[in-house]
Amino acid sequence: MLLQSGEAKRWLHSFKGNNLKTWDEVLKKFLKKYFPESKTAEGKATISLFHQFLEESLSEAIERFHGLLRKTPTHGFSEPIQLNIFIDGLRPQSKKLLDASAEGKIKLKTLEEAMELIENMAGSDTTILR
Repeated sequence: MLLQSGEAKRWLHSFKGNNLKTWDEVLKKFLKKYFPESKTAEGKATISLFHQFLEESLSEAIERFHGLLRKTPTHGFSEPIQLNIFIDGLRPQSKKLLDASAEGKIKLKTLEEAMELIENMAGSDTTILR
């Protein structure tokens, strides 16, 4: 859900007085209003079930995965879990190419190494992993 700046400003100004004193208080109220638990649960399920489509390149897959994460900012998945969900959702051919590029298993790389490798491969050719 994308909010227009006017809508967000109206929402913020709807609080009478100074009852929101910290950024954390604003954030909690905002997330409670716009990302209730039911919406978070739905988003988490969608993220968890991520899989690379048949004709989708690695670049397209990672872009779509990042979009799912942005759509549910309250998903609560740590970066290592996000990486595992993404890798587990790739087609076997894509995983094999990533493992070959990693000179072993990509999941044995550090988070930073794995993400750098995936980003480099995704950026080099959008059709490489179709």
